[in-house]
Order: sequence, then C-alpha cells, then structure tokens
Amino acid sequence: MNRDDAQRRADRIGAFLVELEELERDEILVLPPDERARIGAHFESLIAKLSADFDVDTSGMEKQMSLGMRIVSFLGALALSAAVFFFFYRFWGLLSTPLQVTVLVTAPIVATAGIDLTARRERTLYFASLIGLVAFAAFVLDLSMLGQIFSITPTQNALLAWGAFALIIAYSYRLKLLLTAGLASLIAYLSATVGTWSGCYWLSFGERPENFVIAGVVIAAATALPHKGREEFQPIYRIFGLLVLLSSVLSLSHWGAGSYLQLPVNTVEHGYQVAGFILSALVIWIGIRRQWPGTVNLGSTFFVIFLYSKFFDWWWDWMPKYLFFLVLGLMAVGLLLALRRMRTALKGGAA
Repeated sequence: MNRDDAQRRADRIGAFLVELEELERDEILVLPPDERARIGAHFESLIAKLSADFDVDTSGMEKQMSLGMRIVSFLGALALSAAVFFFFYRFWGLLSTPLQVTVLVTAPIVATAGIDLTARRERTLYFASLIGLVAFAAFVLDLSMLGQIFSITPTQNALLAWGAFALIIAYSYRLKLLLTAGLASLIAYLSATVGTWSGCYWLSFGERPENFVIAGVVIAAATALPHKGREEFQPIYRIFGLLVLLSSVLSLSHWGAGSYLQLPVNTVEHGYQVAGFILSALVIWIGIRRQWPGTVNLGSTFFVIFLYSKFFDWWWDWMPKYLFFLVLGLMAVGLLLALRRMRTALKGGAA
C-alpha cells in the first residue's frame, strides 16, 4: 500500500461512517451498542495506523491544508531553482574552470542526497519534491554549462538525459512533480527527434506542431506498460500524453501552414478540425468505458473547444453577439443532456 491507496482507504472509512450514522438516524439499520462500539474501535484503530504510517488526511480541513502545502511546495521549488540558476550566472565568471566543473558535478549529487535524506524522514514527500525539482534544475544547468565550457555541440540528446534523470528520481521516491518534469523533457526530445527526421534544426521543433503528435501518442501509450508499485503514475502518463496530442491537433486546426502536409492550408485545417472532433470524442468514450474521470474531463474540454472554435469561424462575423452567445449556451445545454444520457446508459449497462 502506498500513500494514495491509504488515503483512498481512509476516505472510504469516513464515507462509510457517515452513511452508517444516516442509516441509524433513519432507523433503517440500528446496530447493537456493543457491535457499534466494536466497529468504531476497529475503524479508529485503522485510521490511527494509516495516519501513523502514511500521514493521511482524515478531515476536510486537513485535505485543504495538504493542497495548500502542495502548492507552496511547487512554488518554493520554482523559486529555489531560479535562485540556483541566477546564483550560477552571477558568480560564474569569478570561478576558475576546475572549480566550475567541480561545482557543476557536485550540485546535482548533493541535491539528490538531500532528496534521499528528506524522503526517509517525511512521509508526505513535500520537501522531497521541492528538493527534487532543485536537483533537476541543477542537473539541467550542469549539462548546459559543461557543454559551454568544453565547447560541445548542443543536441536534443540533452533532453533525453534530463528526462532520464527526472524519471529515475521520480520512480525512486514516488515524486509526481519529477515525473511531470521527466515526461515534459521526453516529449521535447521525441518532438525534436521527429523534427530532425524532416531536416529541421532540432531547436526549431516547436515550429511544427505535428512533431508533438508522435510524442503525445508514445507517452499516452506508455500507460499500458507495467508500473509495478507505481500504479499512481499511470494517469499522469495518460493525461499528459493525450493533452499534448489534442493540443497539437488543436494548433494545426487553426494553423495549417505549420503542417508537413503538402496540401492547401484550408484543407489541412479542416482535416485537423475533423480529426480533433473524432479524437476528443474517442477520448471521452475510452474514459467512460475504463472509468477514468480525468480522461473524460480532458476529452470533454477539448471537444467543447473544437466545437466553440468552429462556431466562432462560422458565425462570429455575421451573427449578432447576443445571438451567438445564446447559441453557445444552448449548445452547452445540449451537450449536458447528451452526456447525462450517456451516463445513464452506462449505469444501466453496468447494472
């Protein structure tokens, strides 16, 4: 059991106790006092064990505090990473070359040791995530500066090294923030590599949104790989990959000139608009079938974006503004009804 599993168990226990109180209040199920006391003692002991082993949140206030701590941890990591970056550039010219190399090599090692130290002492991993992002920033700066010192020609392979470092740390200490950084680096590496296949300079990979399509598909497909002991990482792969894929298609649906396809711009844009509708609908369907709420929400969001952007192209220039937004509102109502009907049908099929 990991902390996510423990938190879900604690949430189920809390929901069960609330429903049990409701049943007793309505006199539908009234347990004898000794059985009620035994159940309460069992759950109290179990919650205490989960809190001691995994530091789970047992109340709404604790969950809000945990959310705030995650936000503060992320912002603090960004601030410390920026501090490391600007510290290097502020004093870099004052250091000799051997000292520069020594600092660059030891910085990520020291930060990684800090991750291990804090991870052993802290179950929530807030400080470990903070130090982990600093270690990642130090490693990125390490490779960049060493390349400048020794006049190494920069390539996209540095992105692969960044991603590998972040993923190793993420899987070693269950750090989702580092997993996200690693996936972003791998997506950039795959996109740059695809760009070089077409003859582009690797730093210009962002000029062709289609470079990201393959990267998004690869990352989303990695969800199917075995994640023994790290099952909580699978949704991140899926959401991240699909987000990159749908965002690329959305960009191409409005900027056909950035496509590799040797077709008229309007044809390319219309083709990707149709592909966007099909892909987002497919994402919704898969999410509903697999019971992946995050995937359903992502697909629904992009479906609405594709739909509204198409309405804007069709009607904005000639339709009165009040009528335009009225049509959008009515379409939203229609989508809600369609999704509710789909949800009802799914519940009926499950029954």
